[in-house]
Amino acid sequence: MPTRWLINDRAYDLAARGWIMGVLNVTPDSFSDGGQYLDAARAVAHGLQMIADGAEVLDVGGESTRPGAEPVALDEEVRRVVPVIVSLRQQTRALISVDTMKPEVARAAIDAGADIINDVGGMRDPGMIETAATSRAGVIVMHMQGTPHTMQSGPHYEDVKDEVRAFFENRLEQLKQAGIAPERVALDPGIGFGKTPAHNLQLLRGLPALRVASRPLVLGVSRKSLIAHLLDDAAMDKRRWPTVALTAWLRETGADVLRVHDVKENVEALRMIEAIMG
Repeated sequence: MPTRWLINDRAYDLAARGWIMGVLNVTPDSFSDGGQYLDAARAVAHGLQMIADGAEVLDVGGESTRPGAEPVALDEEVRRVVPVIVSLRQQTRALISVDTMKPEVARAAIDAGADIINDVGGMRDPGMIETAATSRAGVIVMHMQGTPHTMQSGPHYEDVKDEVRAFFENRLEQLKQAGIAPERVALDPGIGFGKTPAHNLQLLRGLPALRVASRPLVLGVSRKSLIAHLLDDAAMDKRRWPTVALTAWLRETGADVLRVHDVKENVEALRMIEAIMG
């Protein structure tokens, strides 16, 4: 089935060749790498290394969305992400995504050279919709129950797969009415965002049923607490290779873009499984 994503008027075919999206957190408090790349020069160097390792997209975020995270002031988030995006744009033609829930940050990032808006808020903010509608950027719509501060306070669903799929269908229609073509949109079920481990597993097992209108599926499971839960081991350094295993399995079951921290290993797993899939 064709899976095309329109970004800056260029259509990318993800059916035969999926993408690795490298996580570039310029935050002091992200769950697995908070504080490592607050310095802009260090962040840029890490981003360029991820591209050299095979990342097709760099996802730059200046506000942690870990469970319980507090919001970051607008000016501070802009200060964190814009210099990094400007410098990366000067040095690479790879795609750059901005991970933000604030339309003002998204606009500043696009003006700085970003190609994709990755909104964990699901493009429900009218300002974010307007920002996307007046740009040529690609869009990632993620499902989240609640906010990062509240999302893990007793998440509940009657049927998590049906509800996430219905959310995707609703968002695609709303964005279309706002002038954002469905071809510009990718969908992310939001593993760990307002879901219990059982909910997460139901979504992963039912991934094919989440595809709506042939839109690309973006999955972010890298280093997440679901891995610690399944392995009964909370150590962060034990989550790298299980993430690689998930990358291969998720590509086989329908994921198109895998958002990861450790790029090289996941690129190798992705290309190996694609070679086997033919």
